[in-house]
Amino acid sequence: QVQLVESGGGSVQAGGSLRLSCAASGDTYSRKCVAWFRQAPGKEREGVASIYIDVGGSAIYYADSVKGRFTISQDNAKNTVYLQMNSLKLEDTAMYYCAAAPWPARWYDPRLYNYWGQGTQVTVSS
Repeated sequence: QVQLVESGGGSVQAGGSLRLSCAASGDTYSRKCVAWFRQAPGKEREGVASIYIDVGGSAIYYADSVKGRFTISQDNAKNTVYLQMNSLKLEDTAMYYCAAAPWPARWYDPRLYNYWGQGTQVTVSS
């Protein structure tokens, strides 16, 4: 079992920044990949960024819509994955979820993730 707890959401003006945190606990194998997803009202859940954690290093992926603005990182000592969000836009408004899986073939496919946090709301206003 894996437990994921997100924090750090809130309201910010366009152009501002927020940092989301995902504190993970439980089976290490089941959370070799940790990803951030988001879902806006009436839209499908979409992958934002992911990080694959391996013995020899890590692989990081981003959705095209956030490249250059968002950064995913990990702190192994704290078992926490972060999503630094800069230059926020109105269209970034959504509920953001942290998810974990052993090694999803497609990092952006929410169906391949076994564990989910409760979500944290991000609202960007003009």
